Amino acid sequence: MPIFHNSTFSTFLLTGVPGLEWAHAWISIPFCCLYLTALSGNTLILFVVLTEPSLHEPMYYFLSMLSTTDIGLCISTLVTVLGIFWLNAREISFNACLSQMFFIHLFTFMESSVLLAMAFDRFVAISNPLRYATILTHERIAQIGLAVVTRGTVILIPLVLLLKRLSFCRSHVLHHSYCFHPDVMKLSCSDTKVNSAFGLTAIISTAGVDSIFILISYVLIIRSVLNIASPEERKKAFSTCISHITAVAIFYIPLISLSFVHRFGKHSPPYVPTLIANIYLLIPPVMNPIIYSVKTKQIQKSVLKLFFLKNIRDDAGPFRITDCNILKEIKTLKPD
Repeated sequence: MPIFHNSTFSTFLLTGVPGLEWAHAWISIPFCCLYLTALSGNTLILFVVLTEPSLHEPMYYFLSMLSTTDIGLCISTLVTVLGIFWLNAREISFNACLSQMFFIHLFTFMESSVLLAMAFDRFVAISNPLRYATILTHERIAQIGLAVVTRGTVILIPLVLLLKRLSFCRSHVLHHSYCFHPDVMKLSCSDTKVNSAFGLTAIISTAGVDSIFILISYVLIIRSVLNIASPEERKKAFSTCISHITAVAIFYIPLISLSFVHRFGKHSPPYVPTLIANIYLLIPPVMNPIIYSVKTKQIQKSVLKLFFLKNIRDDAGPFRITDCNILKEIKTLKPD
């Protein structure tokens, strides 16, 4: 038996929004705005963190990792989603489909891992602030980043290879605007028990394990915060976690909602699961930059400094400050 089977279909057909094909052009407008918001917001966060020396701290390095995964997640789906809405370009080759599926799941798993790393960062900052800098060194942060990428890649490569050995002789119409592992697997006429078991194992070993450790981290954080004597200090310590808690919520709540829709939403209109699936991959990339810009004062200051201070300098001209100093000196001179 050969290792890989050739698919009967050389291409798959992606789905836009079933029942609303006539409105694809209009539906594309909010989706286009969401993609622009996500890409510009995360690029701005990444640029600010990398160029502002005051943000070269562990918390902001992890934030830049989160922005990187969000950018990757957006790019992974952008071409096929907007291609369907604008050009009705539904066809995707088997290998291109597997590649897109790999990157979508890779960046999703990476985001889960980064959120866990950020929870660990908050735990160390609150529970052991004196050793914060020695525990989360630049070298250790780089190791965590490498582990995030390696973990997702090692889990996903077997998932893709197991799909390549399947035969596809049923309908070649996928139910999303992008290639999703359960969606592709359902089209196979081969035995998919191994694929299904490995897919479930992959989810449990990433998002499942990460969510448990994030929960444990916050139990320990709350215990540490309650041990702080001053109410003001308690409030200040916990306020540093609000952005991360919100980011965790907007990542896991849509994921759980999508799972419920697929399991219990059989009688819902066909466009509901598709819209939720598309929005699920866009909510975290769109919301994360907004949350961290609003809730984190250092990010706010850096963004304002990047835009408004630069504009003030441009308007003032290169010699304005010097001219003011000269005028002050002239005013102090007495006539001969």
